[in-house]
Order: sequence, then structure tokens, then C-alpha cells
Amino acid sequence: MTRVLILCTHNSARSQMAEALTREAARRADLDLEVHSAGTEATCVKDDAKTVMAEIGLSLDGHTSKTLWDVPDPQNFDYVITVCDSAAEACPAYPGRTHRLHYPFVDPSGGSLDRWRSVRDQLKVQFDDFVQALKDGRPVPPTYENSPAVPVV
Repeated sequence: MTRVLILCTHNSARSQMAEALTREAARRADLDLEVHSAGTEATCVKDDAKTVMAEIGLSLDGHTSKTLWDVPDPQNFDYVITVCDSAAEACPAYPGRTHRLHYPFVDPSGGSLDRWRSVRDQLKVQFDDFVQALKDGRPVPPTYENSPAVPVV
């Protein structure tokens, strides 16, 4: 089983959405992935994140904001993916077999639901591509810029 950790600063929006989207993409691809998200600080899962994910049939109910040390076996992930610059800078060192990736996305916090939807849709494209690359046995996109073009809001 491949283990994936998605990190953001507060684990309240982008990383939570990416976790749910990655799990769903893995389910659709029939790929055995263990997916977690965490933050450099724990806060709460934002209501707007829950709203826009529910619009596409994915629930964030039961998700909680957590730090790296709240996830199982926090130093043993095959992929550690940061989705914001702050988390990338604060990301701790991992054992040699970990692949660190940085997929930066705009913080939708404080924005309209359309902004949240745009970020959700960008995350979906990126993490669908990530999962499909794993499924196909090809290299995963090293950065967001190496994935299919998605308009930035």
C-alpha cells in the first residue's frame, strides 16, 4: 500500500479537500492508497470547504484539523505533498524513501464560494493526475506546473 500525506498550514481547507479528492480518485482507479492530511498547526475544517465538497458528493463531515503528529506513523509516508508555500517551508525532514512534492494552490479562505469551487476544481485535476500516474506506473507530476493547465483565480 502506498501512503500519502497532504500538508498545509492549518489543515482547514486545501489539504482537507485534497485528501478527500485523492481518496475518491484512488477509489475510482481501484488503487490501494492510504491518504492523510495534516497541518503545521491544527485549527478547524472550514465550512466553505465542506460546502463545496458536498456539491460534488464528497463529505468532509468527520474530518478534523490535525497536525502531523496526529496521523498514524507520521514519519513513514511514500509521498508528502505540500499544497501551500508556508507548509513547504515548515515541512519536516522525512526518511530517504519519501518523495516530497509541492503543489501550491491559492488559499480560498475569505473568498467567495466561486473562488472555493475554483480551488477545489484545480485540486481535483492535480490529484486525479497524481493518482492516475501512480496507477499507470509513470512518474507523478513533480510540481503543479507540470500538470494539465487549470485556470487560476
